Order: sequence, then structure tokens, then C-alpha cells
Amino acid sequence: MSLSHLTGLDFYVSYFTEGSVGHTFVSFTFDNAPPLSISIETRPEIGEGFAPVASLFKKFELIYLVGSERDLVGVRTNHRREPVYLYRLNASADDARRLLLVYLTRINELADRPELYNLLTNSCTINIIRYANAAGRAGRFDVRHLLNGLIDSYLYHSGRVDTTLPFDELRRRSLINEAARAADGASDFPERIRASLPTVHA
Repeated sequence: MSLSHLTGLDFYVSYFTEGSVGHTFVSFTFDNAPPLSISIETRPEIGEGFAPVASLFKKFELIYLVGSERDLVGVRTNHRREPVYLYRLNASADDARRLLLVYLTRINELADRPELYNLLTNSCTINIIRYANAAGRAGRFDVRHLLNGLIDSYLYHSGRVDTTLPFDELRRRSLINEAARAADGASDFPERIRASLPTVHA
């Protein structure tokens, strides 16, 4: 796995309960290795659960989970049974490389200077947008960056995913839970959860 073999970027949206708030994370894809997932999350203490209001008041530490899709995706689809949607972004390989370098820099900074999660200013989706901006994204703030359960609508209407299908059809085909359960534990988990996804159009 190296930057020279990085080919693209995929975007995940998962839901505790389907609605206007969810969790987002990304996977970097390679032509010689499985995808690398990075998820920006809170670190609750034992016995704690995530609470959106509490996250506004310096309640939770911020962590970055880096791992395989079998782990980061599988825990949500197969163990927590959360609805999970996977979208192939039309970012170029160069865009994806710049974004991964921003992520790696931030992970190293966080190791030296821990931070607290904040739903409005230091959350999963807000940071993805912030890092995309640092990597060269052109675009303005959108309320769906905060109401991140609607972020797939933003991706569609801003042209960052395939728009040859109607949005509702794209979303229906992007739900990967059935494929993920069928691929549970399989070495080709990443390929199998993508098998029925729409083709990426540049």
C-alpha cells in the first residue's frame, strides 16, 4: 500500500436511526491493496453512549479509527445492524492522495495534542469537509454538513457522485447491509459490498 497506488475515494453514511443525523467516514481505495478506512469518532468511557447534546459541552474525546473495511464497516452492518450506505466519489487519484495526506497530518497532530469532539465544530462530517477544503475542494458550507444524515443528498446535488441515476435509485442501490452480511468474514469483503453499486462516471 502506497500513495502511488491510491486510486480513489469512497464515502460511507451510517445511521443509528435513519433520519437527519448519522455518522460519516471515508475509505481510500488502492489498486494493489484493500481499501483503508478512516473514521472520526468519539471515545466514550465505559458505560457511556454517544449523546449529541453532551458532545457540545466538552464531553467526549476525539479519536481516529484507521483500519480495514471488514472491521470498520462490518461492525456497523453486521454487528450493530445499522443501515449503511456506500457512495463511490468521483474524486481523482490526486484528490484522494492530497486528502489522505491531510488525514495523516491531523492524526499525528492529534497524537501530540488531544482534542474534544464537538457536534458543531469538530465532528466526523465537519472534519471531512474541512480536510477536503484543505486538499483543494471548491464549495461553500451547506446545512447538510451539520445534518449529516442528509449528506448523500448534498453529494448528489453537488455532483460528487454519479448523477446518471435519480437520487432515490442511487440511494437504494447504495445500501450495502445485505451484501455485507453475506460477506461477513470474507477476505474479499470490499469487493463484495461494491459488486452491485452503480458504475462510477468521471
